[in-house]
Amino acid sequence: MYTEGEPGRPLIWLGSTRKDVRSFPRPVRRDIGMALYAAQHNELDPAARPMKGFGGSSVVEIVSDFGGDTWRAVYTVRFAEAAYVLHAFQKKSKRGIATPHRDLDLIRRRLAEAERLHRERQN
Repeated sequence: MYTEGEPGRPLIWLGSTRKDVRSFPRPVRRDIGMALYAAQHNELDPAARPMKGFGGSSVVEIVSDFGGDTWRAVYTVRFAEAAYVLHAFQKKSKRGIATPHRDLDLIRRRLAEAERLHRERQN
């Protein structure tokens, strides 16, 4: 549990995720920032939930609605030393709430990259 003054685990931004989040509207950036801050301190923000299709609760999706649009950021807490931000995007599909396949593929690739980085940090 987080206590005041503890730095928490670092965030590692993969690919263009940091730039992508910075391009989002201010209220969305605030929502995502608060959820990532909670993740750094081993907590789950109300805007975050385990992402389906990744087996368990170590891949988490943050959902923020603003101006009639939905924005998402995905991170993993699978590794104790850091939280890896895997993807950030505006959901544009009008065919329901499912995440588009191209986004899921990118999340899987970046999760594999996070696993590789984790192994490198252990050596």
